[in-house]
Amino acid sequence: MNNKKIMSIHNAISKIRDGDRIMVGGFGLSGTPFALVDALAKSGRKNLTIISNDLGGPNEGLGMLLTNGQIKALIGNYYNWNVDAVAAYNKGTIDVTLIPQGSFTESIRAAGMGIPAYYTLASAGTELGEGKETKKFNGRTYVLEHAIHADIALIEADRADTLGNLVYCKTARNFNPSMAMAAKYTIALVREIVEPGELDPEAIITPHVYVNAITKEEQK
Repeated sequence: MNNKKIMSIHNAISKIRDGDRIMVGGFGLSGTPFALVDALAKSGRKNLTIISNDLGGPNEGLGMLLTNGQIKALIGNYYNWNVDAVAAYNKGTIDVTLIPQGSFTESIRAAGMGIPAYYTLASAGTELGEGKETKKFNGRTYVLEHAIHADIALIEADRADTLGNLVYCKTARNFNPSMAMAAKYTIALVREIVEPGELDPEAIITPHVYVNAITKEEQK
């Protein structure tokens, strides 16, 4: 088995540095690389900007990073179910950038596709659109949103081959493929690793060129 990209969770997380911008895949409990998040919480890395749909629950999942004081900023859209995140923002201990979920997804996809910015109807005329550049097309106002890039992406997939090609499991795919393309260094947590040729080519969603490290979920 070619082990060039295969590494332990500890070694993969060691690639993260203080101050990094980190994308974390998942929607609620689906598609979140919990083992990588746990390792990051234990790593002591600090001043992190977390780019995610949500922040888990108080002291759970990504919420552990907040409890540990490792987060300086959040970029995402669904943080209100973690009351600790709300409290930290109100106290001024973290910065929060809210972006509509559709725009959040598109901004990450744009980063992976080399698109620096785009106009969208989402947030036009709302508080989320205040202070952003706008332009009218066919009589309607659109808001300029910029691509969202990251230093590291922590994602979850179902299976990988040793080259780093990834197959996802149904809705657990969510933000993971886009995040894999939008980061400088992508770490994938998977259930199973197989040899090249064992994955159905039609089922591969993330090509190996976007994956830098593969880690395997430990069996309980």
